[in-house]
Amino acid sequence: MAELRFDDRVAVITGAGRGLGRAYALLLAARGARVVVSDTGGAISGENPDASVGEAVVKEITTAGGEAVACAESVATPQGGQAVIAAALDRYGRIDILIHNAGNNRYAPLTEMTYEDFDAVLDVHLRGAFHVVRPAFPVMCQAGYGRVVLTSSIGGLYGSRRVANYAAAKAGLIGLSNVVAIEGADHGVQCNAIVPAALTRLAEGLDTSAYPPMGPDLAAPAAVWLAHESCPVSGEMLITIAGRVARAFVAETPGVYQPSWTIEQVGEQIDAIRAPADPWILPAVPSGQADHITRSFAMAKEAQHAG
Repeated sequence: MAELRFDDRVAVITGAGRGLGRAYALLLAARGARVVVSDTGGAISGENPDASVGEAVVKEITTAGGEAVACAESVATPQGGQAVIAAALDRYGRIDILIHNAGNNRYAPLTEMTYEDFDAVLDVHLRGAFHVVRPAFPVMCQAGYGRVVLTSSIGGLYGSRRVANYAAAKAGLIGLSNVVAIEGADHGVQCNAIVPAALTRLAEGLDTSAYPPMGPDLAAPAAVWLAHESCPVSGEMLITIAGRVARAFVAETPGVYQPSWTIEQVGEQIDAIRAPADPWILPAVPSGQADHITRSFAMAKEAQHAG
């Protein structure tokens, strides 16, 4: 297979100063992309910004012969998100790829989590995604091309203790990714979610001694493939963890149709309702929501005709 290149493409990567984002930036630059390294350089909590973090990645890229520019504006505000995208347009005149990877975390059990800590995490992960997608998306649509990769998490898929803020944000990113994919389909703009796991500073405090190799470099190729022009999928989720790459998806059981229900009947039928045989898998693109409604209505019509 020929090497996949990104020559003449411009990529914006948020949270590119460390960890996964840095790995994405270095890989894209090595394959020819011009990169906007977006990172405030802040602590895990999002506090104490340090612009030198992003600038160091730019230096790595340029020293290796690539092209890059740093932007230290925060995606947590609409103005910051606009500034990140403007950094690409002002410097390179275009944006082809947007990978929203920026993240923070503030740990607390649900009984103790403050509203401030809940909002602070949503501001970077979920609202931050909107803050960069919103100015980038119309530019991509007008150009007739774009690749958007939003970062979810197994925490968003399955939940985890002491991170209600993080889990809610990462679950919300799946919905946002699907909408970008649906609305971008007619304009050559694709969007997918990457669900990565890697040993970065977010793993600090965990006992990882028994973990297999899980460096950011191992996770980067899956995310970067989603950003390539040859990627044929949109509205999907790719998981990458410890060398495993897989697809995650939402599925429905076929369920049970009745013309009317009582509370008691739901209880009586719950095993059949939950039975996972022959699940429905309805991809967001091209028509997951419509397929869900159509198939659900069809069950009702078939039962009515049979009666």
